[in-house]
Amino acid sequence: MTSATDFLTLLERLPGSYSGPTRPEPGPHAVVGTGEGTLAAALLRTLIGSNFTREGTQFVLSSPDAADPARTYAELAEVAGANARRISTGGQAGDVDVLVPGGALATYHYAQAVAHASGHADEAQAADRAMTTLAGQCAPHVQDNNPARDLAWSLWGRAPLLIAAPDADALPHAWQHLLARTGKTLSVPLPGDPLAIVTGAFEAQHEHGDGRVALILGDTDPALHIAREILESRIDEIIHIPYPVGTEAGYAGQLAHWYFAAWVAAYLAERYHQTPGDPPMLARAQAVLAGDNADDLSLRADHEDGRRSQVEDNDWEADDEAEERD
Repeated sequence: MTSATDFLTLLERLPGSYSGPTRPEPGPHAVVGTGEGTLAAALLRTLIGSNFTREGTQFVLSSPDAADPARTYAELAEVAGANARRISTGGQAGDVDVLVPGGALATYHYAQAVAHASGHADEAQAADRAMTTLAGQCAPHVQDNNPARDLAWSLWGRAPLLIAAPDADALPHAWQHLLARTGKTLSVPLPGDPLAIVTGAFEAQHEHGDGRVALILGDTDPALHIAREILESRIDEIIHIPYPVGTEAGYAGQLAHWYFAAWVAAYLAERYHQTPGDPPMLARAQAVLAGDNADDLSLRADHEDGRRSQVEDNDWEADDEAEERD
């Protein structure tokens, strides 16, 4: 498992670290994600509005644990007349055109690979600039006025509600993913129309609002303004997390928002005395789905800590027993 220091170092060095192909592929473009590539595909919707094309280039973002559906998507696109471009953290050589690093930060590499390949190099560079600015504000050596560390303190011991406008529906997905995988804590996204949820969710049991915090992610709209007014009478705290300064509700802003969430999640893990790296059980589950075994190891990119995750026998209880002993 990646140590806290190693993970924070990787996080600080992430902006500008994409080193894959940058040549644009023929359009029109579409993108679909499976496994580790699902979140990146959602964040890319501001650049590429379609998930399937019969011409041009079909980007398929995947990982070894979701190789079968990725292979199906690529084959369907090719049969329809498109060129499939497979971007993955590993798998059989024939299923990978672009190999990206695996782990919780793979989303950045998937997204930047597609941004460049779809002819949006300017947006990719804008995302890197915004992330570089955030790294300077959120790095571990910044002790005072560190926005990520301060927000982690606010979330400690709480399961936040996650709300965003319809054009930013990838953000609650991103925050839930990172708060769980990296921050080791539960959060609750409110998908769709928030008004139906916030007006009724606390009526039968008002005490469920005690100590509750809601995060409003990205830009607000009239419905979110009303939702906020309602929540102010039902929960303890509401925190608005806008897009980073210098960005807006586009690809650069959403990727930078994801990056800020990663910093918050890392510091939240620190508060819980947890390591922000992936737990061994996740690597074991992914390996089972990927069909890995000692006699037939397929191509796989290095994990975040630069080493292949060790996969042992399917002793699912071993992690829980070890935690109880600790």
